[in-house]
Amino acid sequence: MQITSVGHAGFHIQTEAGSILCDPWVTPTYFASWVPFPDNTELDWDALGNCDYLYVSHLHKDHFDPKNLIAHVNKDATVLLPDYPVPDLKRELEKLGFHKFFETEDSVKHTVSGPKGDLDIMIIALRAPADGPIGDSGLVVSDGETTCFNMNDARPVDLDPLTDAFGKVDIHLLQYSGAIWYPMVYDIPKGTKRNFGKQKRQRGMDRCRNYISQVDAAWVVPSAGPPVFLDDDLRYLNDDHGDEGNIFPDQITFLEQMRINGNDRGLLMIPGSAVELRGSEKVALTHPIPDADVDKIFSNKAEYIEKMAQKMAPVIAAQKATWAPAEGEPLLDGLKAKFEPIMAQSDLICDGIGYPVGLVMGEETVVLDFPKRIVREPIDGEGKYRYGFRIAPELVRTVLRDDEPDWVNTIFLSTRFTAWRIGGYNEFLYTFFKCLTDERIAYADGWFAEAHDDSASIELGGYEIQRRCPHLKADLSKFGVVDGTNLTCDLHGWQWDLETGRCKTSKGHELRTSKLS
Repeated sequence: MQITSVGHAGFHIQTEAGSILCDPWVTPTYFASWVPFPDNTELDWDALGNCDYLYVSHLHKDHFDPKNLIAHVNKDATVLLPDYPVPDLKRELEKLGFHKFFETEDSVKHTVSGPKGDLDIMIIALRAPADGPIGDSGLVVSDGETTCFNMNDARPVDLDPLTDAFGKVDIHLLQYSGAIWYPMVYDIPKGTKRNFGKQKRQRGMDRCRNYISQVDAAWVVPSAGPPVFLDDDLRYLNDDHGDEGNIFPDQITFLEQMRINGNDRGLLMIPGSAVELRGSEKVALTHPIPDADVDKIFSNKAEYIEKMAQKMAPVIAAQKATWAPAEGEPLLDGLKAKFEPIMAQSDLICDGIGYPVGLVMGEETVVLDFPKRIVREPIDGEGKYRYGFRIAPELVRTVLRDDEPDWVNTIFLSTRFTAWRIGGYNEFLYTFFKCLTDERIAYADGWFAEAHDDSASIELGGYEIQRRCPHLKADLSKFGVVDGTNLTCDLHGWQWDLETGRCKTSKGHELRTSKLS
């Protein structure tokens, strides 16, 4: 098996039974904010796209790149489709001309047969509303000799089906770096923001090392990040100036983290790097440029980013030119038409948000009044809203013009906004913003309403607690970390007070807990 990095979470997996192209992202996205790092524009995308199978893990635009898929990827390729409850991914791929789908069952081993032979695959599908835009997934591939687990930026809660079906994993590809807007966009003091960033950075790497330990593959490739920010307004987000609170550490940083913790099985891959494996034996690892030049990408990172910025400036400018104008009719009517029908269908989510949310868009402020299920103008004397966003009006006009179903996958991941909040993170609020269709909101509201079995218990740190995390049902015997009376689930960094069961991260989500005598 030969595995070639094509940038970010993207890989080309070549076997004697056929080739699989995974998550081929090239085009700057999220309002021209995110760009693959290192540069992958010089790869032979026509050759890479002449594949037998295509795997797109989910609809986030740093995985699903319509422009690249249309221009370069074979439309007769068989799409390995995750088992999602809402078929948006399949619909979007069909719009691009893909017509052959192998529909998998979540966490079940399948054999795909082609003219060149058979491959065993499994797609672990994550289906909670918090997972991508209604779904995220990881792909397992075995050619009978070598097994690859491409976890990209998925966060599986149960890896037992993988190990039960495939046994030893030979190479593990997974995210280690940030892919979020927190804490950079929040209106909080600089020192506080740096401390939150340090915690976020370390939690992400700790979570990654936890997965590495669980999978116990022969080789590990840090991937699925970080992006690079090339727009002048966003260059401060890059981890190229010694900011210990930066949440976007690069591959070199994580490989060093692995070594510090006694693991020297990490492999550095950049776009065009290829590793050849026979089982767990690494036959060769080659880079598209001399090793010394690979080192310079990371040792002279600011200089490399500056050259990328100059190269990509026309592309970013062209994308900005497609945005809607900042001026126009008041936004209130458009937001009412977009949000109120969704609010009317989502009692549990609206009640979970529980308060009005402010949207400040230039000179205009609009209130999303979730308790009353309406979008309205501010009321005199209303004061500061517990949760609010300041967003440039051209971004809001663009997503309304394009009828975007997901603000998380457009505005929020762009980091081109600021936010404030009083109290903890509200998962219901961000779920609402990614579920702006009838189908999505019905699924999300039903998911939250569904009763989950928390009857199983474990002992951890002197307490008896429910085994499954109240957030996304991770197994706390694997992901739970106790520090005094504080429990952290390493999967997403959520925390609970073990004395009371109170969730410290978000409203609701109480933990069943009792102190052992």
